[in-house]
Amino acid sequence: MENTAIQAVQSVLSAQKSFCKFLSANDTGLTGGHQAGIYISKPAVPILFDKPGIKGENKEKWVNIFWFDGTKTNSRFIYYGQGTRNEYRVTNFGRGFPYLRPEYTGALFVFTKQNKETYTGFILNSDDEINQFLDAFGLSPTDTNKMIDISFVTPEKREEVEMDKFIKDLSVDFPTSEEMSNAARNIQNIVYNHQEFVISNPDKKLIDWTETEYRLFRALEYARYGDMITHGFSTVEDFISTANAVLNRRKSRAGKSLEHHLAALFKGNNIRFTAQAVTEGNKKPDFIFPSQTDYHNSSYPTEKIVSLAAKTTCKDRWRQVINEADRLRGRNKYLCTLQQGISTAQMDEMEAEKVILVVPKPYISSYPRDRQSRIWTVGKFISFVKEIERNP
Repeated sequence: MENTAIQAVQSVLSAQKSFCKFLSANDTGLTGGHQAGIYISKPAVPILFDKPGIKGENKEKWVNIFWFDGTKTNSRFIYYGQGTRNEYRVTNFGRGFPYLRPEYTGALFVFTKQNKETYTGFILNSDDEINQFLDAFGLSPTDTNKMIDISFVTPEKREEVEMDKFIKDLSVDFPTSEEMSNAARNIQNIVYNHQEFVISNPDKKLIDWTETEYRLFRALEYARYGDMITHGFSTVEDFISTANAVLNRRKSRAGKSLEHHLAALFKGNNIRFTAQAVTEGNKKPDFIFPSQTDYHNSSYPTEKIVSLAAKTTCKDRWRQVINEADRLRGRNKYLCTLQQGISTAQMDEMEAEKVILVVPKPYISSYPRDRQSRIWTVGKFISFVKEIERNP
């Protein structure tokens, strides 16, 4: 999307009410009968007034309109109800206002109500901008001159808009992995509105957050490297340097992403934990429950301490978790992974070492059928820790 179209879509999605229309010749003064304002059709009156005007009376309201180009006008909503007139207009844009000129006839005017006295205005004056805006809300040109119903906006489009907004607002090329994960969760929660899944369906929430972060990261990569890749590289060294930077960043992000999302799930379920707790020497399990302090408190019952490792893939790395906490030797160790399937031999080795896999429920079906009962869901692990912490 062009920048103005993106801003307009975002404003509509965040607004209390929204309206759009093509500027007519009468709006822009092309007919010579210019009424010094933008005509608003009667079906769109709610964006101007709480109640319709009464015939025989005029009514008005003053508001601030913040325009897409950074300017602001103190404008008037007016209902002309006297004599033969029965119409609504937005007027008083100030001297030199550029968008009610004949050359803007046919431009799409997008108007959004943010609160009782604050509005935003956009003028989309190219075919690409107009079509991109209309497509975002499933509108045809004949569906304009009325209030915008955002219920027709697909979640995919809303997600795209939220991601574009996040990328546009960045002050750095790439934020930290924690900031990326947090942004992905916020976007996913805004678009799909299932925050309750943190408690009722944490397995799905973990997958949803992870997939959203992957799409966000790819969108950010494209924003940062798309033009460079399209236009090519001047030398092989430039290509290799860029490729290595991309790959290293991907590996670093993927390694931390699962930890960040698990931590958010634990916080959302009011579970006590320490991330990257130091147990002995340089040993750092990804999570210790209920805390690092309790782990080092010899009087705290060992049976109420739990460790969890988080590894996106674990086919070759699962053995690293066996000795991460000396105090828990001989006890179960828990390993959360997003890997979909490993061999029966490896699962048998894990069982012998008391390593219990924790896997999002939809992924369990990719493991050997006769070993699936050994695997815990994320929800089961959370319930297990909750029960331990509930009964100190």
